[in-house]
Amino acid sequence: MQNIKVIAFDADDTLWENEIFFREAEARLAELLSGYAEKEIVDDKLLDYEVKNIPLYGFGVKNFILSGIQTAIDVTGGTVTSDKIEKVIEIGNDILSKPVILLNDVKEMIPEISKSYKIVLATKGDLLDQQRKLKKSGLMDYFEHVEVMSDKKTGDYSALVKKLNIEPSELLMIGNSLKSDILPVLELGGKAVHIPFHTTWAHELVEEKDLAGKDFIQLETFKQLQEIL
Repeated sequence: MQNIKVIAFDADDTLWENEIFFREAEARLAELLSGYAEKEIVDDKLLDYEVKNIPLYGFGVKNFILSGIQTAIDVTGGTVTSDKIEKVIEIGNDILSKPVILLNDVKEMIPEISKSYKIVLATKGDLLDQQRKLKKSGLMDYFEHVEVMSDKKTGDYSALVKKLNIEPSELLMIGNSLKSDILPVLELGGKAVHIPFHTTWAHELVEEKDLAGKDFIQLETFKQLQEIL
């Protein structure tokens, strides 16, 4: 870690809880449409629409709402009523009102790490929602740069390191998603620390073979960062 100049942190499910709110919203959507299809079918169709809509709407609540409406139209054979459409929108909007709950040790560790390293936030999702969560988190002042990315692929990280005026090898990325936070950074030539969250969106899952030969650190808790930095 001696040549690390910048540490980038993912936000959702690395610094604060996020995925559990989407799991709750998915359950509410399945309940809303339970008269038309089983939960597994609703979940599968929602995921399919969300993935297809990423190039159009990106990640986050906007994608969820629009994909939820498409799912409702699909499973009802186009007979979904306006009140159910309104309910889908309400379910999505409720995510935006959820509290920002920092994960264990984040509140104490981020200020300490910022004393020794330049730290930045590198996340994806709805811009306004991520700005809202960062402001409410109480951590904003510790980040020297905030990047809300449309996606987290190797090219996106390449653009980030150029913006930060560093070499890829001088970047350390810390996050909960192997697909978004770890593998693209390693491919670019950076370093990465994986701190798993207890639940992961299906689209973010990777196969074991994708991890073969990949050199990264995996920790069980956020606090363990003090042991390696």
